[in-house]
Amino acid sequence: MGLLSKLTGSVTPQKKAQDDALLLHGMMLMAGADGSIGNEEMAQVEGYFMALPEFEGKNFQEVYNEAVKILRKYPSLKDSVKSLGELSSRILKDKCYLLAADIAMSSGDVDEAEDAMLEAVQRVCEVQDALATKILEVLTLKYARAK
Repeated sequence: MGLLSKLTGSVTPQKKAQDDALLLHGMMLMAGADGSIGNEEMAQVEGYFMALPEFEGKNFQEVYNEAVKILRKYPSLKDSVKSLGELSSRILKDKCYLLAADIAMSSGDVDEAEDAMLEAVQRVCEVQDALATKILEVLTLKYARAK
């Protein structure tokens, strides 16, 4: 058994129905951390939606509508981060942080609003500092420009 199969062999958590909307909400929070979601950012979120196993066979617009309902339960975007604590498993919470970090770093520079949002996601999802650091180190490599 290779390293990849050892790491991925037991990563199929049982999801609750709301997990799809919460995971999408987490991605959208980061995409909109600066106050708006541009076409490029929305295309990136949709790309993740199409690629992630959690969303296999799901309709983006339907899950998006559920994510918007979550947002509307809160008085502000920042307050709606609290909803991510309702993700049903440790793996989904860690994945939510990973996706948020990936979206933040993909633009090339992380601004203060994105940095604050990422910290909030880490806190609410209770992502261990060591894992958060590891994720950021890997994403730094992913988005580094070779000279």
